[in-house]
Amino acid sequence: MGMTVMCRLVDAEGIPLGNPMYISEQAGPLQLTELANRFLNNEEKLPYAFYVSGEELVVPVGTYIEKNRVSVENILTIVYRQQALFRTRPVNRISASIAGHQGAILCVSFSPDGKQLASGSGDTSVRLWDLNTQTPMFTCRGHMHWVQAVAWSPDGKHLVSGDFAGKICCWIPKTGKLDGIPLRGHRQWITSISWEPVHLNYPCRRFVTCSKDGDARIWDITLKKSLTCLTGHTRGLTCVKWGGEGIIYTSSQDCTIKMWEVTQEGAPCLKANLKFHGHWVNFLSLSTEYVLRTGAFDHTGKQSSSPEEVRKAALKRYEQAKGNSGERLVSGSDDWTMFLWEPSVSDQPRKRLTVPSSVSDQRKKQLTGHQQLVNHVYFSPNGQWIASASFDKSVKIWDGITGDFITTLRGHVGPVYQISWSPDSRMLLSGSKDSTLKIWDIGQRKLKQDLPGHADEVYAVDWSPDGERVVSGGKDKCLKLWVG
Repeated sequence: MGMTVMCRLVDAEGIPLGNPMYISEQAGPLQLTELANRFLNNEEKLPYAFYVSGEELVVPVGTYIEKNRVSVENILTIVYRQQALFRTRPVNRISASIAGHQGAILCVSFSPDGKQLASGSGDTSVRLWDLNTQTPMFTCRGHMHWVQAVAWSPDGKHLVSGDFAGKICCWIPKTGKLDGIPLRGHRQWITSISWEPVHLNYPCRRFVTCSKDGDARIWDITLKKSLTCLTGHTRGLTCVKWGGEGIIYTSSQDCTIKMWEVTQEGAPCLKANLKFHGHWVNFLSLSTEYVLRTGAFDHTGKQSSSPEEVRKAALKRYEQAKGNSGERLVSGSDDWTMFLWEPSVSDQPRKRLTVPSSVSDQRKKQLTGHQQLVNHVYFSPNGQWIASASFDKSVKIWDGITGDFITTLRGHVGPVYQISWSPDSRMLLSGSKDSTLKIWDIGQRKLKQDLPGHADEVYAVDWSPDGERVVSGGKDKCLKLWVG
């Protein structure tokens, strides 16, 4: 009989699963998975990953204790987290390098079923690409200025884009044709676009845009008009998200985040004003964002056909993503910090995301989290992690439920502009000014794949919802598709 170790299994919020127990020092992830499934009375066995002090346990408990010189006097706390039932393959090579844009590529986005891809460029065009043949399907003309943002409706039937002059174009993805005349209303450039979630309204009709002019507007794509204007911010808006509870979140250069309650009928009303950042708020991300983006499509790109079934499937996916912790929000700012919010619980932040003060003196400088402005923050598809990208050339990973600091991923030699998660939440993709993309293994906290290939800065990256491909674009006007 080998030695035993006294362990306590807890969930991400620290709630224990049963009482502390002795387990064999030979027990590893496999045996712990069996234990977790037994304690949780799961009828079908689910995959779990286990973490000690934020680091994934990939060896037997005894080996971990020996390697990390952990005292066996104390109870070893092991955090269990449910994993995706499928695995995304890491991408490692360019499958196509597609020229076509005459200007820098500023935004890229896969459709929710992963079958089509849209890109927006400084050449004033939107392009739709066929992913099977890896060739351009349509060049969509209608903008007169740089295309800053593109957004697919979560049912995949519409694509909208916004430009530097404040104009919005609606496109029919099947034909690449303009769907009616461009929508006007904003007086300055469009910074962000977000669609109303499928489980709240289907077929998709309403989307919200925000602009440097300080306003957000809700539009109806069927009526081709602005339904209402959300005014109240005193400076330009940077980001907008339409949440699963019918709340629209807007962030601004006035250092605040506003929450607007939207109903099917009446005008939206201001629900809360979140004031905690000391500088411009650059970006917002919701813990449910991935399922809101993909609606009723699962990771295979399938969706049922009847409207009732679509709404039901989308709602089920949303409820699962929301989990016990509810829909959470993270905000990143020019003040180098981030806040984690639980908007349904309080208008005070749950946590300011900072590196713990137990770190050594030479690292004390990083206590605010990043050492430069935070460019992009993004929740993983399962809501368990938050990744943040900064001008300080690093990517940081945080616990998506508690806001605790997990690790810093270093390797880029220039500012990191944009990040995107693999659908199974096990990997993260980052694109940088240093012209490379990198893929990080989150459980192992290390670089998995270095992807050089661009001739200049990489502005935009996206991982397809089916996990099959990655797209990147930037200053070299070249769109690259990567596969595993």
